Amino acid sequence: MNPLADAIAVEFRKARSSRALVSTGVLLAVGVTLLSSAMVMAARTGDAEIVAKIGPQAATGDWSALLAVATQITAAAGVLAFGVGISWLYGREFADGTIPGLFGLPVGRGAIATAKLLVYLAWAAAVTLVTVLLLFAGGFAVGLGTPDAAAFGGLARLFALGVLTSLIAVPAGWAASLGRGLLPGIAVAVGILVVAQVSVIADLGSWVPFVAPAFWAMHADIHSTAALVVVPVVPLVFGAATVVGWRRLQLDK
Repeated sequence: MNPLADAIAVEFRKARSSRALVSTGVLLAVGVTLLSSAMVMAARTGDAEIVAKIGPQAATGDWSALLAVATQITAAAGVLAFGVGISWLYGREFADGTIPGLFGLPVGRGAIATAKLLVYLAWAAAVTLVTVLLLFAGGFAVGLGTPDAAAFGGLARLFALGVLTSLIAVPAGWAASLGRGLLPGIAVAVGILVVAQVSVIADLGSWVPFVAPAFWAMHADIHSTAALVVVPVVPLVFGAATVVGWRRLQLDK
């Protein structure tokens, strides 16, 4: 018996039948596509007031505009959506009262926590892929035509942004485990978003892990790409902390 493989199989079945994960993924993918397409269509009307509100990046009304808007939305909404997803994976065991049953399983709680993290990453990658495909279809729907090489590069960068964003949302799973519920995890996801926004406003640079993915996606250069090396620190530290916390979990604390 492979405990981790068994745990992954069980957690995958839980995730597949989860309305929370499905609805969160759909809301993110459809929301990014509809909002981005709507803004580009508004820009193509040529209304100076609308163009001034949505900014110069969307004013061109082409593929680059669609991807620029989608990048900004994904950078913010992705943190919240993925934070909700990972909070549910860990926090639901406490909220639904199923956590005592895990103590009687032959699979260790550390393996279960690791399996949840791996399933979360797979779910986040799948949601991001669906988002990119829907955005690709949305571009055709609003009449942008066949994307050029730059547009395909932008779609690939958007996929990478989604995956990187899911990595910086991992602390929400740790908080959900520590706080024994979904709300602490969601609160941390909101906190991550706030920290990222404040860091940008304070001009602290792209080397802040919670800022690096969005900064790279919007300003893909050598400096911003190098800053991505700090991103894996977040899931490694908080992922390990979550696994250790589950291994030491006690029902009376």
